[in-house]
Amino acid sequence: MTIEILSPEQKPNKVIGNILYCLKHGSRLGWFIDPDDLSILVFLREQQPLLLMGDDLLPVLPEIELTLTVNQVFGWLKMAG
Repeated sequence: MTIEILSPEQKPNKVIGNILYCLKHGSRLGWFIDPDDLSILVFLREQQPLLLMGDDLLPVLPEIELTLTVNQVFGWLKMAG
């Protein structure tokens, strides 16, 4: 799994490119976290990306028992910042 958080000085396409590279080389799941619009773009191998917001549940790897919403992720990021 790969997680990328977009920072103000980064270009979105470069960050998404990093996720796509990881998926091509073995990762099964990628999250692109955009703090500006409080969304997470989810990448799964050989599927269309999913744009999730608010109380949408995030997909996680099957071997990880976790229920997590987009709002919860941004709540954690606020606590860390």
